[in-house]
Amino acid sequence: MSNSFNALDTLDVGGQSYRYYNLQALADQYDLNRLPFSLKILLENLLRKEDGKNVTADDIKALCQWQPKAKPHHQVGFSPARVVLQDFTGVPAVVDLAAMRAAMRNLDSDPSLINPRSQVDLVIDHSVMVDYYGHADSLKKNTDKEFERNSERYQFLRWGQQAFSNFRVVPPGTGIVHQVNLEYLAEVVMAYEKDGETWALPDTLVGTDSHTTMINGLGVLGWGVGGIEAEAAMLGQAITMLIPQVVGFKFTGKLPEGATATDLVLTVTQMLRQKGVVGKFVEFYGDGLDDLPLADRATIANMSPEYGATCGIFPIDKETLRYMELSGRDQQNLDLVEAYARQQGLWRDTGAVEADYSDHLELDLGTVEPSLAGPKRPQDRVALKNAKAEFYKLLEEDEQILARDGIQKDEERFAGEGGQTAVNNTNLHERGAVEFEMDGEKHFLNHGDVVIAAITSCTNTSNPDVMMAAGLMAQKANELGLTVKPWVKTSLAPGSQVVPAYLKNAGVLGDLESLGFNIVGFGCTTCIGNSGPLHPSIQNAIRAGGLKVASVLSGNRNFEGRIHQDVPTNYLASPPLVVAYALAGSMCVDLINEPLGEDKNGKPVYLKDIWPSQKTIADHVTKALSSGLYQDKYKDVFSGTDAWRKLPVPEDEIYSWPDSTYVKKPPYFDGMTMATHDPEPIEKARCLVKVGDSITTDHISPAGAIKPDSPAGQYLQDQGVDPKDFNSYGSRRGNHEVMLRGTFANVRLRNQLAPGTEGGWTTHFPSGKQTSIFDAAMQYKDEGVPLVVLAGKEYGTGSSRDWAAKGTNLLGVKAVIAESFERIHRSNLVGFGVLPLQFKDGDSIDSLGLTGQETFDIEPVQGEPETLGVTATDDNGKQTRFDVKVRIDTAVEWEYFRHGGILHYVLRELAGGEAA
Repeated sequence: MSNSFNALDTLDVGGQSYRYYNLQALADQYDLNRLPFSLKILLENLLRKEDGKNVTADDIKALCQWQPKAKPHHQVGFSPARVVLQDFTGVPAVVDLAAMRAAMRNLDSDPSLINPRSQVDLVIDHSVMVDYYGHADSLKKNTDKEFERNSERYQFLRWGQQAFSNFRVVPPGTGIVHQVNLEYLAEVVMAYEKDGETWALPDTLVGTDSHTTMINGLGVLGWGVGGIEAEAAMLGQAITMLIPQVVGFKFTGKLPEGATATDLVLTVTQMLRQKGVVGKFVEFYGDGLDDLPLADRATIANMSPEYGATCGIFPIDKETLRYMELSGRDQQNLDLVEAYARQQGLWRDTGAVEADYSDHLELDLGTVEPSLAGPKRPQDRVALKNAKAEFYKLLEEDEQILARDGIQKDEERFAGEGGQTAVNNTNLHERGAVEFEMDGEKHFLNHGDVVIAAITSCTNTSNPDVMMAAGLMAQKANELGLTVKPWVKTSLAPGSQVVPAYLKNAGVLGDLESLGFNIVGFGCTTCIGNSGPLHPSIQNAIRAGGLKVASVLSGNRNFEGRIHQDVPTNYLASPPLVVAYALAGSMCVDLINEPLGEDKNGKPVYLKDIWPSQKTIADHVTKALSSGLYQDKYKDVFSGTDAWRKLPVPEDEIYSWPDSTYVKKPPYFDGMTMATHDPEPIEKARCLVKVGDSITTDHISPAGAIKPDSPAGQYLQDQGVDPKDFNSYGSRRGNHEVMLRGTFANVRLRNQLAPGTEGGWTTHFPSGKQTSIFDAAMQYKDEGVPLVVLAGKEYGTGSSRDWAAKGTNLLGVKAVIAESFERIHRSNLVGFGVLPLQFKDGDSIDSLGLTGQETFDIEPVQGEPETLGVTATDDNGKQTRFDVKVRIDTAVEWEYFRHGGILHYVLRELAGGEAA
């Protein structure tokens, strides 16, 4: 490595000497105080990785001379210290590594070169489903079912665990990747041995879950990437990026009584989405951090993908050390963090000098109020006081509901916060009531009824305050005799083993269980679509009445079709509000002014009657939570259960690919040679999918249930799989045949080429035949016709799903033309050889008059063009020509694209010593 700035130095901490790259070596030439915290971490990374090729002295100078307002233009290579995976994205990543080993052998090279170069941790957390709930044995039954469904996948991961070095697996039933990362894996400042010396460096990472950013709350720089990009990082490739703009978000004041961290994060999400921070770093600062616990910071950082930023980072300060001590980190680690952070200018003190920012926002924490977000986007915050009125508005605006229920809508519109509607003050939600029977009793299900109330892991279960608030509310509700409505499916899925331990210590776990919030699993459940089935009578009632029912969950994602296919409206809320809505049973109850139910004496009970004070919550957390609890629960984190340890493990260096419908050798490297070829011209392409704004990766690569009559369901049945054993799309991401058929198959997708439909439908041209997107793509493939996708703004928002890019490629799509792209999906498209093209400002599908029935000719890609011309020709021969921006943003991305994708690039580089 080079050392152009003479930055190599020694730091002594607690009798231990550490070698490190000292940022102060640059202080004589550059004013580093003006650099945001996050860019200082990036600067250290460049200093340490300077080699004259991937990182140059000019890269370091460019970062030191960063101009906050300037448009990003200088590319650098970021080398994260570690990679974290969850199993939905981790399984296909390991599948790709296994396939790359086979490809290396076919290229007459050494398969063992395909091996992680840095520490990789995979946490199996996305496979448990809520099949059983509301009973003491729910956890055991769901865990047994999880192993029954996923044994083939787990055997494959056990193979990976022994076949690859630097690769650890946290077994199922332990916790969720983000909480395990926060509570155990992260070191903030890392120490490692090399050549007989101990080195210190900032803990940095990337992860295959977009909510990897949760670790930003601890002052660790990292973000979510697609599995494709993560695999390259695992194999030693730097992640290329433009030095970003950094938006500063200043906190002042203190959260008021009754407001939670969830309410805060929903407010922050709304503010940042409105500001527009896609592709930018967000950095939180200000003296309001003095009163913002680490768990609250982590909750805000977790939601970074929801507000669109690459990361949402907090600085290192006394609160960082307090949390690290509480969560069981050793004293030497704590001492190193403080000494290193102070020495490098990474430490925050009250009244600190503000850095320069590209833009900034400010929030007085005292103005935060109880809130939800929904019904289908995390940024659509609704004040709790307005929630009933807003839901009534949804009903009033749904013409199908009004027509079905025989309601005449007046011309007067909804006004005010009092819930008055334009339907003559009728209880609109009850007009479509459907009778159903459960456990021998008859009930009515109405519009707005909450059929899922889930305290689900990831965003909030890492936060003891909001979890304790939920437990204390349950305790009070039980004392008063309140019960959960019978149509509500309740669940509690903690993010780590620590959560039930402190809830039990506080004496409130039993109260949650009494209300039906029994532990259903340790992992990502409802938020990812693993909500499991509704009771058949509930499901039938919803379908019979076309009911607009709801879910309320303490997660971070509520996109259309994600939570449950029969639940069209979904709301994010704090854990205590999840409990409250389970008791109320409906979105059409005003929780501020109307009772949740009646006590044992028939007296109405209001939310204020059971909501605990901040002091009560804090007192219970202090008594119930200790560092010993964390240390005890994490001492055997990699061991797993007997069922995990007894799985048979193949010992071959190259995977043998046994017959499986879960794990299948992908075709990406079939016929691959060391030679590269110019990208094929895109001529007379047809449009496969034409969509509007905010199409998410859920729409493109769905999670959740596989429908028997879908192309994926039909494929599985052809392979002898019974529909009851389908499991989920996420669990089958290691089988490209399933995922290819699941691409663009989301039940809420509205493809404008198949008007009047929802789901994976399109029209084949020129035949005009309406068919499934998969079948149309296969027909186009047989006809030798390349494909394009047309889209609006924010294409590819949401989770970092590599299959949204892989499936797009395998369907035969050569280019996606959109008004704008979300960061990770754009990168993934490039990484899998699909050309991302962006309409020029002012242009759109509508402004250009594109119907999607045209043929499309795109100028050949020669060199590294910034724009390309596109010609659309309709059936009458009329041509519409327009220019598009080529969204291949860096020189390295161009290398990936020319090789056909990032994995092909890495293979050729490793097989030949240099990329061809």
